[in-house]
Amino acid sequence: MILSDTRILEEIDKGTILVRPFDRACLGSNSYDVHLGRTLATYKNHILDAKVHNEIESFEIPDEGFVLYPHIFYLGVTMEYTETHAHVPFLEGKSSTGRLGIDIHATAGKGDVGFCGHWTLEISVKQPVRVYAGMPVGQLIYFPVDGEIEIAYNKKANAKYSYQSDKPVESMMWKNKF
Repeated sequence: MILSDTRILEEIDKGTILVRPFDRACLGSNSYDVHLGRTLATYKNHILDAKVHNEIESFEIPDEGFVLYPHIFYLGVTMEYTETHAHVPFLEGKSSTGRLGIDIHATAGKGDVGFCGHWTLEISVKQPVRVYAGMPVGQLIYFPVDGEIEIAYNKKANAKYSYQSDKPVESMMWKNKF
C-alpha cells in the first residue's frame, strides 16, 4: 500500500513525516513533489575506485540554468529536507523529468525508516539538457511498514547518509569492509 494524500497530511500532523519547506500544491494524490536544489557536484577523478574516498567538486546552478551532458555523472540534492519516522520513503523521478531524458537516481530510490535529510540525486541524462534550481524533479511516495523497527536509520551508529545537508554527498562505499 502507498499512503494517500490525506494519509500523508495525517502523518505530517502526527510528526512521522516532515517535509521542509512544505507546499500544499506539491502534494499529489499519493505523493509529494520534490525539487532540484541549488548545488550540483561531479567527481574529481574520471575513474572511481570503490575502496577509496572519491572526492567531489560542488558548484551552484546559475539563474540561467546549467546544461547537463551525457557520460557525465552528476550528484544533485533535493531542495526539500525530509524526515520519515514510521514509513519507507521512495523517491521516483517525475514523468516530465524522465521525458526530458533525465534520470534522478541510479539505484538509491528507497530510503529507510528514520531517514532525515536532503536526498542526494544521482543524475544522468540521455542528451544535453538545461536544468534549473527549484525545478520539479521527483516525487516521494510512502509505504507503511509491517512490524516494529528495531533501530531507525537515524539512530544507527553506521548510518553513512543521515542528516544530509543541502549539498550533494559523495559515495561512502569506501567505509564498508570488503
